[in-house]
Amino acid sequence: MVLPKGEALPEHYANSNVYMIVSRGAVSLQLNDQDTHVYPHGSIITIPFKTKMNVSNSNDETLELFVLKAPSPRIMNAK
Repeated sequence: MVLPKGEALPEHYANSNVYMIVSRGAVSLQLNDQDTHVYPHGSIITIPFKTKMNVSNSNDETLELFVLKAPSPRIMNAK
């Protein structure tokens, strides 16, 4: 996933266990009602199933990150 400065994803809930790996820049991430935290390049972030997420890039450098979901959202939603 690539987010230029000022870009964001729509607020949503994790539909599986989510793992984010920041490969460039830094991600600004608010989970549930917590304050926004900034995770720099090299960070690995674990986000549990059904957690509210606000993901954005409020930094100057373009954000690049990998998003892994395990198990598959299809399996999680079948429960």
